[in-house]
Amino acid sequence: MGKNVIVSNRLPIQITKVENSFKFSATSGGLATGLHSVHQHKNSLWVGWPGIGSDEMETSAWEPLKESLEKNRYAPVSLTTKEVDEFYYGLPNKCLWPLFHYFIEYSIFNKSHWDTYVEINRKFSNEVIALLEPGDTVWVQDYQLMLCPQMIKEACPGVTIGFFLHIPFPSFEIFRIFPWREALLKGVLGSDLIGFHTYDYERHFISSVKRILRLNVSFNRVSVGSREVVVDTFPMGIDYEKFESAASAHLQHGDTEKSELKNQLEVHKKSSENSKLILSIDRLDYTKGVVNRMKAFDLFLSKYPEYLEKIRLVMLTVPSRANVPDYKKLKKETDEIVGRINGKYATVNWTPIWYYYRSMAFDDLIDLYMTSDIAMITPVRDGMNLVAKEFVATRVNGDGVLILSEMAGASKELHEAVLVNPFDRNAMADAIKDAITMPQAEQKMRNKEMQKRLRRYTVNYWAKEFMTSLGRVTEEKEQGLVTEFASSVTEAVTHQFHKAKHRLLLLDYDGTLVRFNENPELAIPDQELLLLLKQLTKLPNTDVAIVSGRDQKFLMKWFGALPIILVAEHGYYVRPKNKEWEAKAKRQNKWMEDLNPIFDAFTDRTPGTHIEYKQNSLVWHYRKADPELAAGRVVELKTVLSSLISDKLSVMDMDKALEVVEHQINKGSAVMNLVDSAKHDFIFCAGDDVTDENMFTNLPDSAITVKVGRKLTEAKYYTDGIESILSILSQFITR
Repeated sequence: MGKNVIVSNRLPIQITKVENSFKFSATSGGLATGLHSVHQHKNSLWVGWPGIGSDEMETSAWEPLKESLEKNRYAPVSLTTKEVDEFYYGLPNKCLWPLFHYFIEYSIFNKSHWDTYVEINRKFSNEVIALLEPGDTVWVQDYQLMLCPQMIKEACPGVTIGFFLHIPFPSFEIFRIFPWREALLKGVLGSDLIGFHTYDYERHFISSVKRILRLNVSFNRVSVGSREVVVDTFPMGIDYEKFESAASAHLQHGDTEKSELKNQLEVHKKSSENSKLILSIDRLDYTKGVVNRMKAFDLFLSKYPEYLEKIRLVMLTVPSRANVPDYKKLKKETDEIVGRINGKYATVNWTPIWYYYRSMAFDDLIDLYMTSDIAMITPVRDGMNLVAKEFVATRVNGDGVLILSEMAGASKELHEAVLVNPFDRNAMADAIKDAITMPQAEQKMRNKEMQKRLRRYTVNYWAKEFMTSLGRVTEEKEQGLVTEFASSVTEAVTHQFHKAKHRLLLLDYDGTLVRFNENPELAIPDQELLLLLKQLTKLPNTDVAIVSGRDQKFLMKWFGALPIILVAEHGYYVRPKNKEWEAKAKRQNKWMEDLNPIFDAFTDRTPGTHIEYKQNSLVWHYRKADPELAAGRVVELKTVLSSLISDKLSVMDMDKALEVVEHQINKGSAVMNLVDSAKHDFIFCAGDDVTDENMFTNLPDSAITVKVGRKLTEAKYYTDGIESILSILSQFITR
């Protein structure tokens, strides 16, 4: 059994410099806790930056530190202080973080930042690659390392890779702004399983993949060459037992055991019969909605003056990126608003906002959660927000109200909370009033439901669920429908080819010999392909046939001068070597005239689509159309056609196209007329779409059949792209 390799920007440790040595201690954040359940097994390794620049220590100190970390199965990535500054404070936090949270105005698109991002991702990937062994599984974490999956996959194609994004993935309209959008998507798609906190983020990602990369997506599976990438939702939980147990223990504390903070909070609670504490707790970040929250509280006090001197907002704001200009500006604005509200409403005995700008110890945090009557967690955009879940877990008496932003990922699970739009201050002010006046019975009913959910879907459950899904992906890969046309197969088939007395090569065109193009007329053969085909035809006793859906005119233009067999329009027309075209069925296109108005109507209603008119078929191309609009139109068009066409017609799903054709002739029947079983002792057939399946099924069992792309197929082998097919054909002309 292989090992699990976790890859994150930081190792889950805190390093402290002590005289001439270093000591390190484990951190206890949500991610560290969740991944600890994976890392605690002996077959696990964690790769990441250890938290100290390699230039901050003597060269001789690095090796001992590395050895100490390796004993705990940590593999440190060596980064200088300059590299950390240019990387972490470059693209990830000056571009990706604001962009993915919809703060476009804060996003800086800097080419040097991108170059550094690529370089550091390569450094992390190389560290992982050097440690990999057959059977290993890799799990890459978050937006700092979105290029790593592809880099690792390219070096180690057989490794199973998972990726999880812990922040929101924005809508296509936002993500498309990013200058290096294709590279970022391709980087993530190096994974076999991609995870998000909510279905919205999953949906946005798939939408961008379809619109930007134009890849085929079926439900939550993306076709990437010969691979299939699964995209799914895994809402991250918390260590529920840790918070519930701590809260239960604090509930038993006597007066002498209570902290200074606890006593201070209780003084307020005792100051008035109806005193309430509202808790606001966040990192100081523009995504957290702190300013909107304070302004909503200001509006609440103005709108409901009967609560003056009874309600207090306890604001804990944890310092974050304090040296970044945007964060300095936010800190200044926060301080000013706190001062203005306190100056406006404060009395001798009461201050409306208690403001703490610092980190807080775990026990003090539990006291804050337990003593507060209401938690107001209203980010303007948040990937998940575990604070909301922690508050609910500490309500061991069942009371308390959570006011939660609709824009937080947690809102998809905690729908019993009082959900608010963080941009609607009036609604937020009214939500505070509703929370204050909510009956205890209703509070307990809501919390009970949320606690039941959080108790089951913990952070450990989240990690286990992801790894289990990644394991299923591995099983699917190992139980592949067909065998890969690997180097060993190529060698055996090439030997068989040269040994044969008479060979037949049956080759599809689009998607097999050339890549698809948004404009089919531009998908033309290059000189290398034409030379390769010419060389194949010069081999003794070798027949070459191009079996295509293209029309006669196109095939004659590019291949008419070569001594090869041409099959046009899926078998309706055949041109034997150096002879004239032959029609294999009587032309009957009255049905085309009947269906043409329907195709016209759908084309008019679907921008980016066009109709291709062949001698014996109609093709509706939608490669240039918006993928989601096209998907709906395809279903609609197929429904309309199914009610109109006769038994003699078939509707075929092509690659980004629908084709209506008479089914009396197909590629399968066409190639059977080319095969002479007594003559051909070697048959090689390659194709990429549904029309080629007729060839695979009609050919003798001895034929070598190859599908381009790993899809459901009757072929014996698959290969990952046209390069592999061209490589195989090249082997046939070399001895």
